[in-house]
Amino acid sequence: MTTTITRVQPASFLTLHYRLSGPAGDVINTFGGKPATLSLGTGELSPAVEQCLFGLEEGAHRSFDLPPGTAFGERNPAMQQWLARKVLQQMGDPTETYRVGDAVQFPTPDGHGKFAGVVVQLAEDGAVLFDFNHPLAGQAVTFEVQVIGIL
Repeated sequence: MTTTITRVQPASFLTLHYRLSGPAGDVINTFGGKPATLSLGTGELSPAVEQCLFGLEEGAHRSFDLPPGTAFGERNPAMQQWLARKVLQQMGDPTETYRVGDAVQFPTPDGHGKFAGVVVQLAEDGAVLFDFNHPLAGQAVTFEVQVIGIL
């Protein structure tokens, strides 16, 4: 009787623990908590991170060091944008206060998803400068993964 080894491939549905970290430490870490479930090819992970998974077997535990800018692209200055206080009030809680370093969730234009920005600067008139780059954009990234299940 031959046993077929299941390996991660494009469009695999996975249950896994993973950690993404940069020079300042972890950005996400599911080890020690509930594992993640995700489908490859749907944008839940960057293409460079997905490439690391291809060919891994169920049960594999690996770590990958990705060079600066590989995992989440280079930092894009155009991804820093000022939002007027009026716009922020329309998009969320009108009494919300912002501090430099806060991560803020925004609805996507179609209303079906969310994206985040980090507060970089506050203006006297209440406007807020947000950085919508991925927190690890332009940085070296360590991706550690333990594949629990492959469907």
